[in-house]
Amino acid sequence: MSGSDELRHFTRIPFNASAIIINSRSGHKTMAELIDISFKGLLIQQPDDWEGRPGEHYTVQLQLAGNEVEIDLAVLEVHSENNHVGFKTEHMDIDSATNLRRLVELNLGDENLLERELNELVHAD
Repeated sequence: MSGSDELRHFTRIPFNASAIIINSRSGHKTMAELIDISFKGLLIQQPDDWEGRPGEHYTVQLQLAGNEVEIDLAVLEVHSENNHVGFKTEHMDIDSATNLRRLVELNLGDENLLERELNELVHAD
């Protein structure tokens, strides 16, 4: 199963928000617009000053609900094409996981679908 097929198991939530992308190696910070997010990763609009490349590690910080809700993710850049950059989530703390779950739950509107996605996340390779 390819990576793109794997991502299809998780509903991608279109979400318009700003993200801070921090290169784990250099510490360079870049602001970007979030396009969508799922439990397995996220997609951003490629910033004009983007210097990243697939295989690099980043921290992504999302501020939601008037900066009251924060989601921090450790991610790996997996592709860059058509002015979009895609990342695979490698780690998130429990608070970020809880906030992301709420975000997905509100956007899915179907608790059974949410539970199925969480089950697939837990049992993923």
